[in-house]
Amino acid sequence: MIQPKVNDPLLLQEISAEIRRSVITTLSQAGSGHLGASLGLADLFTCLYFSVLAHDPADPLWPGRDRLILSIGHAAPVLYTTLARVGYFPEQELATLRKLGSRLQGHPGREHGLPGLELSAGSLGQGLSVSVGRALAAKMDDQSWRVFCILGDGELQEGSVWEAAMAAAHLKLDNLIAIVDRNGVQIDGKTEDVMALEPLKEKWRAFGWEVVECDGNNHQDILTSIHLVQQVPHKPGVILAYTKMGKGVGSIEGDYRWHGKAPSKQEASRFLRELDKEVS
Repeated sequence: MIQPKVNDPLLLQEISAEIRRSVITTLSQAGSGHLGASLGLADLFTCLYFSVLAHDPADPLWPGRDRLILSIGHAAPVLYTTLARVGYFPEQELATLRKLGSRLQGHPGREHGLPGLELSAGSLGQGLSVSVGRALAAKMDDQSWRVFCILGDGELQEGSVWEAAMAAAHLKLDNLIAIVDRNGVQIDGKTEDVMALEPLKEKWRAFGWEVVECDGNNHQDILTSIHLVQQVPHKPGVILAYTKMGKGVGSIEGDYRWHGKAPSKQEASRFLRELDKEVS
């Protein structure tokens, strides 16, 4: 059955909180992984999988499904947790994250047979090119499904992203939506210190894209932005989603040192208490 849409704001908040709890717990159990972006993206993934995407967990390869391409493969924990929460595989399997032989490796790999994955992601800068190809295929086959591509802001320092952006505009791919996780930090520090991206909105517009900005940790703002960007014909759309890396755990929010770090058992317990305090 095609996944029904969730419109209750309180339920969306609870789903996001559950995803964050699971991310913290599974990363602690694994002893490695990328925490910061996974926590920051929980609201976006909740909106996409529970309110936006046309998809069917019981039929992961349904031809009419929307395609979600996770270009920042290191944010796999939030993707895995969301897929389990929405019913693609048992939530108990999340405990196997990064274990030998698990379908839940550090970066998503379709060769492992996990349902719901559209891209084997690892090397940054590849996802938008794949998304352009998928969106063009839909146009050529006169199909109505859409392609959503999740990009990291640090990833935009890869030249291949802008080659794909130029192609998407040239091809008038209005069935393609890119969403940039604009948390302002990457593994080595602030993006503007490592390799400045601003003025980012103007750059995307110069490449021929419709640009919308939103609070990437606010469900209603996310949903409104997705609706707005889809109303513009003959242009691909990009949403600059301003998130907080580590969102929900106040003591680590915005701290680039938690980009690729897993919490210890003691830290995980503290983070869960912080998260429960915020959502209560």
